[in-house]
Amino acid sequence: MIDIGEVITAMVTPFDKNYNLDLEACSGLMDYLIKNGSDGILLSGTTGESPTLSDEEKIELFEFAKKNFGDRTKIIAGTGSNDTKHSIELSKEAEKIGVDSLLLVTPYYNKPTQLGLYKHFEAVASEVKIPIILYNVPSRTSCNIESKTCVELSKIDNICGVKEASSNMKQIAEIVRESEDGFLVYSGNDGDTLLILSLGGYGVISVASHIIGNEIKKMISCFKKGEVREASKMHNYLLNIFYGIFITTNPIPIKEALNLKGVKVGPTRLPLCQMEKGDLEKFKNILMKYKIIN
Repeated sequence: MIDIGEVITAMVTPFDKNYNLDLEACSGLMDYLIKNGSDGILLSGTTGESPTLSDEEKIELFEFAKKNFGDRTKIIAGTGSNDTKHSIELSKEAEKIGVDSLLLVTPYYNKPTQLGLYKHFEAVASEVKIPIILYNVPSRTSCNIESKTCVELSKIDNICGVKEASSNMKQIAEIVRESEDGFLVYSGNDGDTLLILSLGGYGVISVASHIIGNEIKKMISCFKKGEVREASKMHNYLLNIFYGIFITTNPIPIKEALNLKGVKVGPTRLPLCQMEKGDLEKFKNILMKYKIIN
């Protein structure tokens, strides 16, 4: 079993006003996340705007995080793409840097078959030795890793877990039931975390943990200690945050929340842009209700 923690934050990528990578802001953000409930930090994921990051920027981000925070938290590098060769090359670079694990998203746009998916992940896994977490997010990729495929992939030594964002509880239950011992199932949606824990899941790769990391950690802890009623109470209380941060396309709202909170992360890069006025007002009301901002 890999040891990268129960609460992993899928970190936003800080940019300056000119949309360049802002490593000073990155340092402040990572320090803040570690102090507020994050066991591990995922870089260059969906929330990190990976489609608009160059390989050079991704490598710079991985190197910076490992060098400056590798002794304080687990570093997970998002190295997946819809090009197997490209994903292998970036994964090998991340491994050289010394990251703790890789996150590989399902190839998007190509719409591979289940056999193609298996061969893609098998090919990447064969070229690196460090642990790999699969990332299944059909709403963004138009491609689903079916439970049978995920179970077969779990038999590959260094494929150690999956971030499941399909919200298909039957599929997730089958993965938990049939995958190899030690294969970890992470919730890929904050609102699904308690449900997936109840099926035997391990933790969450979270967006909401940017602003309620300690609360999410407590909810998971309560559930695992058998305090199910308390965990359920916390889940229900946090629902408006879990879904409010998706009032418009992620990561636009969570970046807005951090900037409003005084944690500098800058803007999103085009084609993502600032929130529209109506959505922003609704979102501010949610943040104020939870006392995340004044």
